[in-house]
Amino acid sequence: MEAVKEFTIPMALVDFVPVLLFAIAAILLQRDLYNKMSKGAFALFAAGTIDVIAAGALKALYKLLYAADVCDFTPLNAMFFPVQSIGFLLAGIGILAMLVHKQGETLPAVAAAPAAFSGTFVFVTLMVAGLGCMDFGLCTIAKKLKKPAAIALLCVSFVLCLGMGYLSSKNFENASMNWIAEGVNVCGQLCFLLAACLMHKAGLKELKLQ
Repeated sequence: MEAVKEFTIPMALVDFVPVLLFAIAAILLQRDLYNKMSKGAFALFAAGTIDVIAAGALKALYKLLYAADVCDFTPLNAMFFPVQSIGFLLAGIGILAMLVHKQGETLPAVAAAPAAFSGTFVFVTLMVAGLGCMDFGLCTIAKKLKKPAAIALLCVSFVLCLGMGYLSSKNFENASMNWIAEGVNVCGQLCFLLAACLMHKAGLKELKLQ
């Protein structure tokens, strides 16, 4: 049976927007948190955020290639959820490690990322756990900075990202549903970026956590 073409070129281009927003926020946080993290914690956070960015960019590229009738390279689409989920998990562990370990301490050995396999439940679990750890840690930092607005934005971003994670696990044949998913994703990453900007302006780089 011929697949229904549910993606358009404008929709595919819009899919790059949340990736860009998250990338800017991640780079900003990496710069501000670098001097607060052990090498292990920073490596986890950096690797995790890079995984999330790469997963989003490859998914957007898949949509663009598909919408432009270049090819239907399904591996780019299939790898999105596993890579993104593991990325959020690593980033979340990195943030928590920063809060519980002093700068310069050697972190305990971290288990290798789980091997990818079919089924989405495990990746939903990983994404929720990782995203929850990351946002909880950032909310803790925002509280130290006395920035309740950043906490609110992180909470909204978390809820929207959970919604996007759910939507990403579904196959849509209706273009309107895809546009809804795009809107949820853009709003979620915009909230995350705004929270990062608020913490940056409040002096996150100079904040002493311990």
